[in-house]
Formats: sequence, structure tokens, C-alpha cells
Amino acid sequence: MEQLEKDPRDKDFKRSWVNSSVFLFYLQVFCILAFVLGGCYSLYTHRYKGKPKVEIPANTQYTPQYK
Repeated sequence: MEQLEKDPRDKDFKRSWVNSSVFLFYLQVFCILAFVLGGCYSLYTHRYKGKPKVEIPANTQYTPQYK
């Protein structure tokens, strides 16, 4: 039985196309997921809090009331 010696350079990122493509794929998925979740969190924290109560002067309404 013959033992094949493996070249340690085969595990190198620059030389192994399969390992590098899998790593880059998962890195891309992680970055897109982080970007989407960060955007959702930012939209949630800066959301519209509701309609404020605004005091409108009586003389500027559609049917103005004068003194």
C-alpha cells in the first residue's frame, strides 16, 4: 500500500480554487445578510412615531373664525 504525500500548498487559499470559492461565497452571503439586517434595524430605530398634535390657529383654517 503506497501512501501519497499531500502537498501542503494544496490547502493554500490562492492555489485551491474550490476552497477559495466556497469561502468567498459564504463571505458574500454573510456580508449581504449583515447589510440587510443593519438596514432593517436602522429603519426600525428611525421609524415614524405617530402623528403629533399640532395646534392650528383659528384664523388660518378652511373656514376661518375671526374675533
